[in-house]
Amino acid sequence: MFGSQVTLVHVCDLASRNGFELYLRPPQEIAEEHWSIARTKLDSFLESEFRVDECPRILRSGEAAAEIADVARTGKFDLIVMPTHAGRFRQMLLGSTTAKVLNDADCMVMTTRHSETIMPSPLEHREWICAIGLSEDSERVLRLASRAAAQVGAKLSVIHAINGSPAAPPLSGDEEQIESAEKQKARRRLNDLLGAVGLQAAIHIAIGPVKQALVDAARRLGADALIIGRTPRSSGSGRMRDLTYGVVRDSPVPVLSV
Repeated sequence: MFGSQVTLVHVCDLASRNGFELYLRPPQEIAEEHWSIARTKLDSFLESEFRVDECPRILRSGEAAAEIADVARTGKFDLIVMPTHAGRFRQMLLGSTTAKVLNDADCMVMTTRHSETIMPSPLEHREWICAIGLSEDSERVLRLASRAAAQVGAKLSVIHAINGSPAAPPLSGDEEQIESAEKQKARRRLNDLLGAVGLQAAIHIAIGPVKQALVDAARRLGADALIIGRTPRSSGSGRMRDLTYGVVRDSPVPVLSV
């Protein structure tokens, strides 16, 4: 969709060995064999979809997330694409490698459900939605979302979730005015952000637990992708937050984390 060159990256574990192997051969010989096997598998992987002469293939060894983030950083890559998990318990746990990459990578990361568990959707994306939290980082997120959506010809809308209970009892008159004022304030801020970015987009404001509101909105609006912001590295405590973790894990559509 982006007209990009694709590089395939695989990280093998050279320290993985069993006691029987160690009994028969020295560790260095075992590691060399594991590397050779991984190299052969990587070079032959999806040859028709990713021709070797057009798509570089990088083999690393070590801790997977750290190596992936380092490849992206040193290679000045724009985007990492990876599944949310490597097993069948997706609703219970986000793969630790994916979580670490989301926390450590400097570039954008697109995650989606593992291809073995779903039927891949068509590439003709038309509806993208960007979740905006109205923080100091919101304009950066919106600019990146606008640029990415424009590159793939997608219609971009924005959503802001106000934390609350959508199934709460009816509000009194004063409470309704307070809630309405909060929504109006959010809408004004969103309009200001759209103006600063020079973007025209539909605005959606949801009320409810933030993660669930975003996931439900992506499903209800028929979004092809959901764009969310990650905390800038300058915060000093890492990028990964419970909200990011939950959205990436439970989203019914690919998530572009910027």
